[in-house]
Amino acid sequence: MADKEDKKAVAEKTAKKPAKASGKPSVFKRIGTWFKSLNSERKKISWATWKSVRKNTLIVIVVVVVLAVAIGIVDYLLTQGIVGLSRIF
Repeated sequence: MADKEDKKAVAEKTAKKPAKASGKPSVFKRIGTWFKSLNSERKKISWATWKSVRKNTLIVIVVVVVLAVAIGIVDYLLTQGIVGLSRIF
């Protein structure tokens, strides 16, 4: 009787276990789903009009120029102040 139980235990250990169903779809199905959702999101994009792009670009250029001039003036004044102080001392 012990032999039958041992053989049964060995047979159970060596028997292939059925693959666990993880509930996940296959890799290719998930990739396909991802591309479908990507295309759906792409269709929701609202692009700016050419007129608004030009207007916003002009605003950015003007702001950059104004700030560059302001920083240049502050830099010049600070440099002249340091040079003036170095003459005094």
